[in-house]
Amino acid sequence: MKILVAFALISLVAGKAVIDSPVELDYHGKIGIPFAARLKAAEEALDFDGSRIVGGVPVAVGHYPFIGGLLITLTTGQTSVCGSSLISNTRSVTAAHCWSTLAFQAASFTVVLGSNLLFSGGTRVTTSDVESHSSWNGLLPVNDIAIIRFPPIAFSNTIQPIAFATGSDSFVGSTAYAAGFGLTSDGGAITTNQFLSHVAVTVVDNSVCTAVYTILNVRTSTLCTSTTGGRGTCGGDSGGPLVVNNQLVGITSFGHRDGCEVGYPAGFTRVTSFADWILARL
Repeated sequence: MKILVAFALISLVAGKAVIDSPVELDYHGKIGIPFAARLKAAEEALDFDGSRIVGGVPVAVGHYPFIGGLLITLTTGQTSVCGSSLISNTRSVTAAHCWSTLAFQAASFTVVLGSNLLFSGGTRVTTSDVESHSSWNGLLPVNDIAIIRFPPIAFSNTIQPIAFATGSDSFVGSTAYAAGFGLTSDGGAITTNQFLSHVAVTVVDNSVCTAVYTILNVRTSTLCTSTTGGRGTCGGDSGGPLVVNNQLVGITSFGHRDGCEVGYPAGFTRVTSFADWILARL
């Protein structure tokens, strides 16, 4: 009976009927676009802290030399933001929902490397050569992965690729590090300090996410982390890395639509589930 009720909760996004979900499906409209505007204004005013991971601490440029901020130009002309991870001198990986959602389509990405600022500094390369997984549809946070192609960039002390995990390790119980440029709290102010931050989280069994997000949204290709103590990813971190033992194990995919600080677990695209897909595109 509960399943029937869940399927009966229908809403419209971009004219398409979708099942009511605890996952926020309109990333750009609800999160990316308004955050990008606030972030740009704050950078221009030099009144910005950028430590956007909830419960985390700022990190210096080069601490995560593989992280790439994404400035997203949407086909509407609006700007949104995400994160990505550099895996070679011509490729990065991100979340598919950074490129397309039910309501928005990106026209191009500007990948920002070697910088704690998104709107200035670092090595910046703009590209429209982005391939989302063929089974991504925006209705569910499943197959939420995309690869970004761009001309060769030069490596340096602050720009280096990261190895991505392969094999069958579930990583349950492992300490993982998430990094990003996103919000530090629900409705959090952008103040002064540094710009990029990270947080240690624990990988938990997928059943923890399933209990909150249901089997519709959580699959074997999902990796789940706890958010105890108000620590975890938040709006603007989408597409960014989750790292265990210097390997990319997850891509920030989804959290709860009610916010980052309410204690719900976070969902990531499990990199080992897509290792062959990535390798075929290097």
